[in-house]
Amino acid sequence: MANKNLNQAKEAKKDEFYTQLVDIENELKHYREHFRDKVVLCNCDDPYESNFFKYFALNFNALGLRKLIATCYNGSPVQGNELMIDFGDFTEEPKKKAFKVEITEVNDYNGDGVVNLTDVQYLLQNDRNVLTMLKENGDFRSRECIELLKEADIVCTNPPFSLFREYVAQLMKYEKKFLIIGNQNALKYKEIFPFIIQNKIWLGNKAGDMAFKVPPTYEARETRYWQDETGQKWRSLGNICWFTNLYHKKRKEKLVLWKSFSPEDYSTYDNYNAIEVGKVDNIPCDYDGIMGVPITFLDKYNPDQFEIIGVLNHGCDNEYDLAKPILNGKELYTRILIKRK
Repeated sequence: MANKNLNQAKEAKKDEFYTQLVDIENELKHYREHFRDKVVLCNCDDPYESNFFKYFALNFNALGLRKLIATCYNGSPVQGNELMIDFGDFTEEPKKKAFKVEITEVNDYNGDGVVNLTDVQYLLQNDRNVLTMLKENGDFRSRECIELLKEADIVCTNPPFSLFREYVAQLMKYEKKFLIIGNQNALKYKEIFPFIIQNKIWLGNKAGDMAFKVPPTYEARETRYWQDETGQKWRSLGNICWFTNLYHKKRKEKLVLWKSFSPEDYSTYDNYNAIEVGKVDNIPCDYDGIMGVPITFLDKYNPDQFEIIGVLNHGCDNEYDLAKPILNGKELYTRILIKRK
């Protein structure tokens, strides 16, 4: 039991990546038309500490939301860092308790002429109809949180990277619209890729480098890690994607193809009848057969321009994993199999 708890703690630390408000703003501006009269759910560590919650609370009126729901799980490492909430007669430390916030309006409570975080603070600290203690631990898999998920129209959050498969499976089970952050490697997961090829999940507007706040307990690394002048620790990742099933304009942008096909420039895989295209920029404009391209292609995938045939990964993950990507006796990194329409 001790070893199990220790492993769970290690896994939890891997998931403590907190998204910057500017990254949320830059992505969400491409989806504003989807939110009017909708119920938005943010599964997060603490509603006020979460920049997802802050974004939707600050833009509640501009987006025309019907309701904003946010949850805090039991033992959140960031709970109370920015706003300590009085839990009334609750005797334990606030950091030990899970709760939910449900907002149906955000007004100018201090009368300064604008709706800002000061008004959100006032709402959380003074309106007892907004904040409710949870009976369970606030985990997205708990019965209480599943009931909140059922109520939601759209889910927006940064789910635990280690539980990404399970998190997405739950969203798909309950047929929810969503905009979430994940690692690019998740694109090739056997549990995720079938949704990609079925056009049930696609990438959002941005994919690539993103910096996250990490907690004080985060161990220093030689690369992609730093502390700012306040002592806040940061970690950047170069392969972060927004995953969604909400339409955005980039999904209909056509990839400009300029290179012509010649057998001398494009080799065929040893074990599958498709040509290797090592860079997305090198997709030929005049080849009608099947091509293997890097998974970064999915950031530029337009379903009106290309058809996804399958994937070359392990050759056994699922019905769409057709072979290993072997070229001249060497196994390559995962390839997406595509064909021009």
